[in-house]
Amino acid sequence: MQATTKDLRLRTRELLAATARGEEVVITYRGKRCVKLVAYEEATTHRISHHQRNPAFGLWRDRNETSVNDEVRKLRQPRHFTPQDDT
Repeated sequence: MQATTKDLRLRTRELLAATARGEEVVITYRGKRCVKLVAYEEATTHRISHHQRNPAFGLWRDRNETSVNDEVRKLRQPRHFTPQDDT
C-alpha cells in the first residue's frame, strides 16, 4: 500500500490498521518514497537474567558484615580532613 504524508496526517488510524493486518505502507513525500510502516514485532528471544547482563549484579551477595544501605550511607557521609602541619 502507498500513501502520502497528507494521508499519514489525515488517515493515521487506517494506515496503522493496515500494518496490523500485515501490510506494509510506503509513505511518499513529494512523490518520492521516504518511509515504510510495518507492524512492530516483539523479540522472541529468551530473556537474559540480571547477572548475565551486568557482571556487577550481585556484587554484595557474599558480604554479610554490612548491608548495602549502611555502606552507601557511610560513603555519602561528608569527609572531614584535618590540615597537616608542615613544621
